[in-house]
Amino acid sequence: MAAVLSDRALPATEPRSRRRPSVAQRLRGLRTNVVCLLISVVLFALPLLYLLLQAFKSYPDFLQHPTGLPHGWTFQNFTDAWQQGDFGHEMINSLVYAIVPDAITLVLGVFLAFPISRGYFKHSNALYTFFIFSGFLPGGLIPLFIEARSLHLYNSMPGYLVLTSLSGAGFFFFVGYIKGIPREIDEAAVLDGCGYIRFIFTIIIPQMKPALATFGIFGFVYSWNNLILPLVMLSDDALWPVTRGLYSFFGEHTSNWPLVAAGTFIVAAPILVLFILLQRYLVQGVAGGASLGTQGVGRDPVAVATESSASSVEAR
Repeated sequence: MAAVLSDRALPATEPRSRRRPSVAQRLRGLRTNVVCLLISVVLFALPLLYLLLQAFKSYPDFLQHPTGLPHGWTFQNFTDAWQQGDFGHEMINSLVYAIVPDAITLVLGVFLAFPISRGYFKHSNALYTFFIFSGFLPGGLIPLFIEARSLHLYNSMPGYLVLTSLSGAGFFFFVGYIKGIPREIDEAAVLDGCGYIRFIFTIIIPQMKPALATFGIFGFVYSWNNLILPLVMLSDDALWPVTRGLYSFFGEHTSNWPLVAAGTFIVAAPILVLFILLQRYLVQGVAGGASLGTQGVGRDPVAVATESSASSVEAR
């Protein structure tokens, strides 16, 4: 009888064919991956490759062979575009406009996301919902222009930095990442006498490197590619970013497509290098923040259960 019960208690093992995919299934999965890779290459890589090939052509070569390979490879287009477009000075401006607001936004986002994710504020869920909803609202360019003129922020580098340093793009994912950090770290830091600012910079921020790198990339790319705001807020050509300079450069050399292609590739090169260097953090940050960011914020469930049990004992 015991032997029969023990045999019934053992779970039935699944067939080997269900646990391990067959060779045919692996080949079908491989074909799907290859097809997806080819589609991605056609949609994203081929335009960049075509742009790069045109940049190495002379203007007569482009007129004779607009879609073929260069017959005489030349780097003169890059030299001419760099000098005529003044991209060196404009790239310095773009770096300032991209790095400073990005760093300020990330630090402020962490300081805002930490107390809300821990539930240290009253109505943390309402605040969290408010910040998420505000991210879907369109930016008012005309009110922003009027405000910049009224506060004397128009056509100045410090004013432009103030206008672009108060966005909260990564707040949603920062809340998710901080919820994955154990609360016992907060208690240990308090017992050791660690201050709040020191705790954020030495404990929380180092554990959020993937999230910070991910939205650092997003913020950098957004600031680097921003064209509408510099067109409205910056009238002095000495303050132009590289996108504003490329826009003016394109207007001057509309017919010379190899020169325009070289200038475009010069502007896009820093973004490509940034993605190559930080691509692994990009995937980790998006995956980790998305998996935890959909959860609600609030107080520690263990603390809530302890308080409820204590209140029930007092009621008895």
